[in-house]
Amino acid sequence: MSNNLKKGGDEADFTKPLLVPIKRRSFFMYAGATAGATALLLSGCDDDDDNGSNMPGMVNVGSGSVGVLNYAYALEQLEAAFYTQVRTGTYYTGLAAGSAEKQILDDLYYHEVIHREFFKAALTRDAGTAIIKPLEPDFSTINFGTRASVLGAAKAFEDLGVSAYNGAARFLGTDNAGLNYLVAAGKIVSVEARHAAIIRDLLSEGSFLDADVVNVGTNGLEISKTPSEVAAVANTFLKDGSKLNVTGLV
Repeated sequence: MSNNLKKGGDEADFTKPLLVPIKRRSFFMYAGATAGATALLLSGCDDDDDNGSNMPGMVNVGSGSVGVLNYAYALEQLEAAFYTQVRTGTYYTGLAAGSAEKQILDDLYYHEVIHREFFKAALTRDAGTAIIKPLEPDFSTINFGTRASVLGAAKAFEDLGVSAYNGAARFLGTDNAGLNYLVAAGKIVSVEARHAAIIRDLLSEGSFLDADVVNVGTNGLEISKTPSEVAAVANTFLKDGSKLNVTGLV
């Protein structure tokens, strides 16, 4: 585990944002509290700094607990950016106000933004010199005007997120801080799994336990993917200079 992490982090304090009911006012209070400190931090960072990566132009997430947090922060950035753009597309704006599908997309947007801000705040607090920069997405392959394209991409992102958390937990440190991060990650992945389930049901009712996400007929566990497998997919939705180098998580 990286020495950049503070030892013995308080679990109750660290996970507090995850326990707050998702209400717009609470969200903006939380987001506002973290934005200032993060902006100050990032203003002192070189955008070309990839934390010592040997892969020029890529963003190195690092290793150990810091690497896992940066990795999760990167994926939450991608998901939050996706739902942000969904809400400007003609598919979303054409949905009836108050419709179930619009409310679901709104909920997922708020959840993912909260997750992104949560990791940003945690990294700023515990590993401020190692936090990765804001990433630039590339959603040029997604048609935000059609239901099939938007929900198909949402399904891909949510399934990827669940498998990523499942596959990365083993890289967290085994000290108190690492165990606290594991608790927080466990809470977030449970939310991501519900996201995946409801999006999959919107596309095809009863598909949330299909064999492409769960080991049906064997152990019944959710499928996990290695950081390199996840990065290979995530990088197709990130611009050059924002693509992930996860070689520290092996």
